Amino acid sequence: MGAILVQNTAWQNAALALKKLKQNGLLTLAELKHASLSELASCVRSAGFYRQKARTIRNFLTWLEGACDGSLTVMFALPAAELRRRLLEVKGLGPETADAILLYAGRHPVFVADSYTRRILARHGMVPPRAGYAQVQEFLHRYLPADQTLFNEYHALLVEVGKKYCKRQVALCGECPLAEFLPQDEARQYLARGETPRLTASTAARDTGETVSAGCAPR
Repeated sequence: MGAILVQNTAWQNAALALKKLKQNGLLTLAELKHASLSELASCVRSAGFYRQKARTIRNFLTWLEGACDGSLTVMFALPAAELRRRLLEVKGLGPETADAILLYAGRHPVFVADSYTRRILARHGMVPPRAGYAQVQEFLHRYLPADQTLFNEYHALLVEVGKKYCKRQVALCGECPLAEFLPQDEARQYLARGETPRLTASTAARDTGETVSAGCAPR
């Protein structure tokens, strides 16, 4: 539920929606199945796009019932690649949401290559500036051991760096804990002068919106 609700919003907003669902007894499969769309939408309003997210929740529940006998245990017993493919067939579930479900709920070693991750790797010269989700995920899977615990913590740490230092419109490199790993480029020169590099409008524009999945991570 967290992976769905956090789409295109901050985790705090998704957490409020989860709290509301819990208060209304709607965090169990049995109760969710009987909830109306209007009831779901009312509970998840704080997460934004609440009608769309209510429909996505309903779509997921319908798929779970038909494909996995309504059982999360059956669902997560599927091989990760197969489960990912089938989740992406559910209307409203994109790659980032499906991967957050796989990693944080299913404990499969699948890296969530969200906008924070893509931005940080691009600014450190590890991936092309316009690298997409699949390209960045493939890069991480190639060079990191397939370990669910590692992926969980690594992604959560990248999100924290992205929120506090490697922001969309300004990179606070002088304060960032990853500063020493910057390539020898203009950003490194800024650091040498003790300045904060501010990004150009064209650089900032190529970053995507702040969709976050790390709120699902156990901390």
